[in-house]
Amino acid sequence: MRTKFLLVLVAAGLGSGLAVAEPPKGLVRFAPAVQPAADPASGEKHALALIEGKSGSSLTGKAVFVQRGNSVALQITLENASPGIHAIHLHEKGDCSAPDGMSAGPHWNPEGQAHGKWGHSPFHRGDIGNVEVGQDGKGSTSLTSEVWSVGGAPETDVTNKAVVVHAGPDDFATQPTGNAGGRIGCGVVVAGK
Repeated sequence: MRTKFLLVLVAAGLGSGLAVAEPPKGLVRFAPAVQPAADPASGEKHALALIEGKSGSSLTGKAVFVQRGNSVALQITLENASPGIHAIHLHEKGDCSAPDGMSAGPHWNPEGQAHGKWGHSPFHRGDIGNVEVGQDGKGSTSLTSEVWSVGGAPETDVTNKAVVVHAGPDDFATQPTGNAGGRIGCGVVVAGK
């Protein structure tokens, strides 16, 4: 009887709108990679990046993208990062295979804009901003965008890009990177199933 009950619970969980997103090869799981599946009836679309340390960092984290209508909400959480302010950007290549994160390429910038601060023209589509990490090694930030999509047109689609955490803060002025330093974390953005 107990086995049947557990099987019913497992089966119910599989049909509950949750999907397991498998990270690209070489990524370390920050937390169970379970995310809400895209809900065609609501128009929601989801994407996830599991962030792993680069350049000798033990940083871990995740970036969750949720599109509702024409708006994409992003929530980034980090752990095991060095205390201080760190820049976070979307980079144009969904490739975190290099030990220093350089395989992710430059900032995502489909419009060829100058680097800057999000919401203050000009800025790259990948200019997310800075996150403050406390003495406990944890930090988080969020952003809502109407210039991004999950699975939309190439110039707006955040999937198959890389979320990159940098060693230092973004000064929002130095071209083309904001003088943010080395890449200490990287995660490929994968669409929800």
